[in-house]
Amino acid sequence: MNYKIEGAIKKNRKNFIIFIILWIFIAIVLVSPIAYSFFKANGAGTTNGIQVFLETFVSSITNPFGTIGNIFSEGAVDSYITTLLIVTVFYAVFFFIGFVRSAPKNEFTDIEHGSSDWSQRGEQYTILSKNKGLILAEDNYLPLDKRGNINVLVVGRFRFW
Repeated sequence: MNYKIEGAIKKNRKNFIIFIILWIFIAIVLVSPIAYSFFKANGAGTTNGIQVFLETFVSSITNPFGTIGNIFSEGAVDSYITTLLIVTVFYAVFFFIGFVRSAPKNEFTDIEHGSSDWSQRGEQYTILSKNKGLILAEDNYLPLDKRGNINVLVVGRFRFW
């Protein structure tokens, strides 16, 4: 199970930064106008609340930084925090779903097949050559001048079409 979390984190490093930048953008450009418009519509009453919401939203979305200033100056911070919390929960749920779906299906996902990863710290060079011979893999050659048994088992597919 640990390989799934590690693989998903490794695969999504850049996405974490994009996630945070997009969340900040949404908090400034979308959440602040919505929260301020709700605040203004609640203060206007029930008769023309929708009209006040739409007018305030249109003017607020064109000037999001001014809207943030209005939120703090007019006391709409509670509305902003509540709206930001709701949007953050939905945003985090969708990010978590994407994070889980990007987890590797098994331990061997994205591992190169046919590589020399089967040996470590030069173990293969007791049998193979590092410099010359028949090419088996990158930096692994079967020496032609070796005495003794030089039989090689190749596991995998051979495609010729």
